[in-house]
Amino acid sequence: MDPLHGITLERMLKELVDKLGWDHLGYLIKINCFNHEPSIKSSLKFLRKTPWARAKVEKLYIERIAEPRMQDQLKNNL
Repeated sequence: MDPLHGITLERMLKELVDKLGWDHLGYLIKINCFNHEPSIKSSLKFLRKTPWARAKVEKLYIERIAEPRMQDQLKNNL
């Protein structure tokens, strides 16, 4: 099962920002759009044009949000 199925880049970014904040996100993924006047709009523009940066965001989303969410759902179904 693909943990990113049906998840837009915008949703990933918003959930990461809600959970981690811009400062911590910029610490974990060192790109200017997270560290200097960050916004969802400017970050999406950069991430859509920069595959290596998008891959880092997707990896972080899977590790910090998608997998823990899936584990919680499995626990609740037992």
